Amino acid sequence: MLNGKRVFVVMPAYNAARTLAQTYAGLPREVVDEVLVVDDHSSDRTVELARELHLTTFVHHHNLGYGRNQKTCYREALRRGADIVVMLHADYQYSPQLVTAMASMIAYGEYDLVLGSRILGVGALKGGMPLYKYVSNRFLTLWQNLLFSRKISEYHTGYRAFSRAILQRLELGNNSDDFVFDNQMLAQILWHGFTIAEVSCPTKYFPEASSINLRRSIRYGFGCLGTGLRFRLARMGLVGCKLFPQIVATAQPPS
Repeated sequence: MLNGKRVFVVMPAYNAARTLAQTYAGLPREVVDEVLVVDDHSSDRTVELARELHLTTFVHHHNLGYGRNQKTCYREALRRGADIVVMLHADYQYSPQLVTAMASMIAYGEYDLVLGSRILGVGALKGGMPLYKYVSNRFLTLWQNLLFSRKISEYHTGYRAFSRAILQRLELGNNSDDFVFDNQMLAQILWHGFTIAEVSCPTKYFPEASSINLRRSIRYGFGCLGTGLRFRLARMGLVGCKLFPQIVATAQPPS
């Protein structure tokens, strides 16, 4: 708990048995009230291990996709009374120790969303990010900053801390069940005018860390560009889009 706010960590997991315990061990237990693992029909011991660690565990009995996994994460965290929700991948690619810093910025009312950026600081390449992923990340981020009229170092991090107000406001059911969910959600947060901060996050790439293949990466990239274009056209009033409803385009975020 931080400043009277309950801090939950949610871990969308798929075949994460080799890294789940290490990720959990790195969490700052003094501030984390509960850890939720949502397993998307893994074929390894992810569920068994999560239960051995006494983590609150939810299981999809079919593989429903990364986006659907997150929908379950946030729904269950809100239902269980979370005030701050930190989404952390179970593959130990991101540093769990940053949960305190990220959650504190929300707990003390400074920001609504905090992103763990692999680009700030020492940089993703030193952490082992493949060059083609780095180049595509920078290309997409450049165009998205233009489309969103923002200056964010990275739109593609899987390490994010949310206020309860964000998760209550967004209509996440309208978003994709695939990897582009992350980008759609961030675009919706920008649409509603919530405040965003970034912290530098060292990252680690190794064989056990999850990654999507080239074909799905390309599809993800086009999905991100499409999301940004729809955002811009909706902001200009040229098209309607269920992700960006005009009725709340100028609304103030809830306090």
